[in-house]
Amino acid sequence: MSLKTIKLNDREIACQEDDSVLDALLRDNIDIPNNCRKGVCQSCMIRSLDNAPPAASQKGLTDVLQHQNYFLACLCYPEQDMTISLNKPKDFFTETTVIDKKLLNSDMLLLTLKCSTPLDYYAGQFVNLKRHDGLQRSYSIANNHLLNPDSLTFHIRKLKDGLFSEWAYQELAVGDTLDISDPQGLCYYLPNQLDQNLMLIGTGSGLAPLLGIISEALHQGHRGDIHLFHGSREIEGLYLIEEMQQLTQQYQNFYYTPCLSSETLANGFAKGRAHDVAMSNIPSLKDWRIYLCGHPDMVHQAKRQAFLKGSAIQNIYADAFHVGTASVK
Repeated sequence: MSLKTIKLNDREIACQEDDSVLDALLRDNIDIPNNCRKGVCQSCMIRSLDNAPPAASQKGLTDVLQHQNYFLACLCYPEQDMTISLNKPKDFFTETTVIDKKLLNSDMLLLTLKCSTPLDYYAGQFVNLKRHDGLQRSYSIANNHLLNPDSLTFHIRKLKDGLFSEWAYQELAVGDTLDISDPQGLCYYLPNQLDQNLMLIGTGSGLAPLLGIISEALHQGHRGDIHLFHGSREIEGLYLIEEMQQLTQQYQNFYYTPCLSSETLANGFAKGRAHDVAMSNIPSLKDWRIYLCGHPDMVHQAKRQAFLKGSAIQNIYADAFHVGTASVK
């Protein structure tokens, strides 16, 4: 009988030849969520920390989950010893130092941090920023990791009575330190389909992750069309407009549409909510990849609209709760 060893923290668990990883963990009294045991519910999804898991154990997972070595324990019959983790990335923190702080507009702060140790991340993921008294908030990574591997940038929107954002604006200074969690989230770019068209829709500081995703896609030679729709009610809620317009001049496959939903419309701006404008401009989203970042209502509605226009569910990537909504202060 061929036994494989499953390493989990400081424990070593024997996995018999005909056992799945889930069988071995449950037999060793490891508390792991599970339900269908057929790879359908995906409740037993965990992560390999060393080698890529068997391909069969990643059946049905999105490409970004596969890229991060996540697998379904119920479908995994180890071909070699494995080291796994049940912990969430938010449980681990690294110290960073503030190296730059400037305003993008009156209500949007660009914050740049340098990590004390290298951090494996992708633009579009999010982290928890934690100050020394334990107060923490989630923010999306806005920069291209290929160009800035040792630093991370964030767009922090100033919120009325926001404990973290008010402190960041008024008190946080260059040279101060912050703790940062390991990156989380699946809303990022992989260069596995360079000819696929991309649609990116954001509201407010939802531009932050989309900006990084666009930068990484262009940097890696993405050939498909890239359409960015950034929306706000008033023009003051938009930012980096000139920079986005310059990108359209630099790259023939990049298109930028700033959107205003207020009654007053300025020249060069589309009228309406960003997701409505985006859906009306492009008749079919079949085989497109969609990125949605911003207010939860926008994300929910845009998901539905994209699906009805032909986009496959697995091609819709969205994060709504950490990019400047009311719950993130």
